[in-house]
Amino acid sequence: MSAEAADREAATGSRPCTPPQTSWFEFLLDERLLEKHLQGRSPDPSPVQLVIQFLEQASKPSVNEQNQVQPPADNRRNRTLKLLALKVSAHLKWDLDVLEKGLSIPVLNMLLNELLCVSKVPPGVKHVDLDLASLPPTTAMAVLIYNRWAIRTIVLSSFPEKQAKPGPHQMNMLNLVQQEKELTENILKVLKEQADDSIRVLEGVLRIKKDFYIHTLRTLDLLAADPCTANGETECSTAGLCISADELHCQVHYDLGTIFFQQGCSDPTAYEKAREHFLKTRELLQKLDSRALHCRLDEKRLAGYWNACRVLTGTPDPADAQLLPYGLINSYIKTKNFQALIETFIQDNVSPSLPNYFRQSVLREFLHQAQQGDKTLDDVCHKLCVCNAVRDALEGQVFNVRFSQLLLKPKKQTVEFLLEVCAKSIEKKSVPEKLKRNMATFLKMLCESLQDPLLLHMVSSHELFTELLEDEEQKSLLEQIRKRSAIVSHCSKPLPSFYDIPASASVNIGQLEHQLILSLDARRIRQILIELHGMAERPFWRINSKWEIPPDYIGVILGIKDNLTRDLVYILLAKGLHCITIKDFVHARQLFSACLELVTEFSPKLRQVMLNEMLLLDIRAHEAGAGLGGSRERPPADLVSRVRGYLEMRIHDVPLRQIVGEECVAFMLNWRENEYLTLQVPQSLIQSNNYVKLGQLLAATCKELPGPKESRRTAKDLWEVVLQICSVSTQHKRAGDGRVNLIKQRESTIGMMPRSKFVTFIKKLREPLVLTTLISLFVRLHSIVRDDIVNEVTAEHLSIWPTSIPNLQCVDVEAVAVTVKELVTYALGLNPNNHSWLITQADIYFVTNQYSTALHYYLQAGAVCSDFFSKAVPPDVYTDQVLKRMIKCCSLLNCHTQVAVLCQFLREVDYMTAFKALQEQNSHDAMDSFYDYIWDVTILEYLTYIHHKRGENDKRQIAIKAIGQTELNASNPEEVLQLAAQKRKKLFLQAMAKLYF
Repeated sequence: MSAEAADREAATGSRPCTPPQTSWFEFLLDERLLEKHLQGRSPDPSPVQLVIQFLEQASKPSVNEQNQVQPPADNRRNRTLKLLALKVSAHLKWDLDVLEKGLSIPVLNMLLNELLCVSKVPPGVKHVDLDLASLPPTTAMAVLIYNRWAIRTIVLSSFPEKQAKPGPHQMNMLNLVQQEKELTENILKVLKEQADDSIRVLEGVLRIKKDFYIHTLRTLDLLAADPCTANGETECSTAGLCISADELHCQVHYDLGTIFFQQGCSDPTAYEKAREHFLKTRELLQKLDSRALHCRLDEKRLAGYWNACRVLTGTPDPADAQLLPYGLINSYIKTKNFQALIETFIQDNVSPSLPNYFRQSVLREFLHQAQQGDKTLDDVCHKLCVCNAVRDALEGQVFNVRFSQLLLKPKKQTVEFLLEVCAKSIEKKSVPEKLKRNMATFLKMLCESLQDPLLLHMVSSHELFTELLEDEEQKSLLEQIRKRSAIVSHCSKPLPSFYDIPASASVNIGQLEHQLILSLDARRIRQILIELHGMAERPFWRINSKWEIPPDYIGVILGIKDNLTRDLVYILLAKGLHCITIKDFVHARQLFSACLELVTEFSPKLRQVMLNEMLLLDIRAHEAGAGLGGSRERPPADLVSRVRGYLEMRIHDVPLRQIVGEECVAFMLNWRENEYLTLQVPQSLIQSNNYVKLGQLLAATCKELPGPKESRRTAKDLWEVVLQICSVSTQHKRAGDGRVNLIKQRESTIGMMPRSKFVTFIKKLREPLVLTTLISLFVRLHSIVRDDIVNEVTAEHLSIWPTSIPNLQCVDVEAVAVTVKELVTYALGLNPNNHSWLITQADIYFVTNQYSTALHYYLQAGAVCSDFFSKAVPPDVYTDQVLKRMIKCCSLLNCHTQVAVLCQFLREVDYMTAFKALQEQNSHDAMDSFYDYIWDVTILEYLTYIHHKRGENDKRQIAIKAIGQTELNASNPEEVLQLAAQKRKKLFLQAMAKLYF
């Protein structure tokens, strides 16, 4: 035998063997096997999979001698398979939640029809015509289960469902899916036609007050043995599993409530029926205890249905003396009690309980109704807008757009109401100082916004104004208003307090400029600019210092000769860029489209600029959608084509922003366009654009992973580029005595880009393989420059990188260390469940002596790949090296009992380290409370000896109790000992996670 073969055999022999999956036909050969299989822990195949296999085999068509396809034969084999499917369902207690989740509609329909057949439901008779009270209990229950399923299926089919996309080369699978879809649609059509009958059946069940009985494995075995005798036994009330009437009625009321709620879309009176059924459900649910066998309800969904019914029917909850704020508001809207609604909003300013988005949504609803022509709601909208503005002010926010528009032409009643809301929203004696200052700031901003002197006097003379603002603040503010009044009226003498100011062009210009700053509507912006240019000829793009455009474009835009066009282009572009910054992509697209349409008429150069900016907008909008935990759908082909077009563009006189190129390369990497970057991108582009060159090297390296030999050539090229970026150049100066002195270190000029720009580019990447490759590169570089073999950081694919650097003194060690930390932290921010990155992060903290944090990440790495340690942690995650580092962390944290427990996790138990740890008396962990997690008898015996030697009898008894557990007996089979070890591993790691998470 060769050495490689021996190694393979040894590796295979050391892995635990997975027991083979039980085949469906084995259950036909051994009648007792099914019950034994179902009672096991995590049976494989699962119960639901068994039902599918049994029914699939029982429904297979046969072929006769003439090679004609025949329906499935009614023979003993097929009858037994159907009975086995029913027995599995009986084991699941006919839980429709479980069956619906695992079985398709056609399979579940076949199963329940077989249940009806076995339960002796009279054939050819409609279920609605049956007298359930006179039928045998299990027969009546079979009818009930079928009709409950029918109602539930109709309701579930009304919910939107994402269709699964078949993969490539799956035409046969596609045909099967299409057949199943057609069969499902046919079944749903029949169920919907019979929906009224099913509802009447369930309503009839509610009139039956006696308990029900459901088939169990025993009753089904009796039916299989002797159908005639067995059916007589199932007629008595002792056979089957007893389901109490309350429990069953609770479930039926819920199912009826859901179907009536669904019918409410076409028949509003059905909502009242749904509410009554949900009310009964809630009442019965309170009577039932947690041991209910058949009633399976999602109480959160029930609460949602109940709240919806209350709102739709306008009926208060009889169980609640006082409604929640949401319920109150909905009832006020329903009954048009607008005064109470406004009072609720004011009260919410005092004791906030409604989130801002909800308050804004109520205002938007009224605004929508007002826009539809209901003018009576204008006053309500104004008052709600004022209430929301005061709430924003108390939270330290600035005026929103709607409130600012309201202040452009305010009425006296509006300002009076505003001051009333302010006074009610703040209790001057008990309110925190921060809220007082926020309210004072709000009143100051209000004075600065109002133009009417009467309204200004109304605010400045209000009790709240004089109490919240200091005397100096009041004087300063009034002085500013007097100066502004003097400018507006063109009067040189000082004015007394708030004389009437005549209307003037300056007032109109100020109002228009204010609107210009707030507006995001391109047509409105154009209209305002036309009006402003008719009043004064000056550059209005300067009125807001926040309007910024990239320096690359300033020369082109300011070179536009027409002043109005120049202002419009500048402002549209600046507002669009600001919208992208705050991720308001809808308004950004509208503003850019208007700007593109404008510049297309006179400037091809600016047209290309806008096309480039719209490309950047589309990239960021798509990346933002993909980064929100969404579906990660591939970008449209048109967007990919536009990105390629930009990268290959050769228009020399068009100003290009570097960030657009960066985003394009990052976009191609994020969506694995490696073929383009490695094979199709023009060579001249690689030479002229550093980001394209970097993207090409990353794509080539990722494309050739995981084969180390093949990828080392491209990996070496990428290594050289990154090495130059992380290098330093040293300047020297010769002194007068001839010696050379070091005077400066700075970033290398030989790299393709500075390290800061390189890190900025990295943080645009989201593709896991690209990030893993970069982490691997920097981990290797970090290990070389640190030159500490014992404490090296680990990562994937380290073998593809060089193992040494010729000019080690040229590498900026600090820059490498900072970059690797930044990179791993950024990657984990994108995916905190990547166990490889978590291990790397843990190693970084380990080698920097931050042992508690290192343990946190080692435990987190194990938790994410074992469902929080409910399953065994894969051995390639918790390798011996990782376990030894965890042991060292615990040891240096003086948690010596944890050290002893972890020593058992190693492939070869490290008794020396464990015994040494247990000898330590200064332990900072819970000591004997960890003894229950020790399964190695040798360690437990040593513990007993240590405590006996020290005279610690209490702890010795705990150790003796742990060693005396029957599952740790050395005579037990190996699998029992393994299960005992796995159980203790799981519990210990969960306990550790609670300590360090």
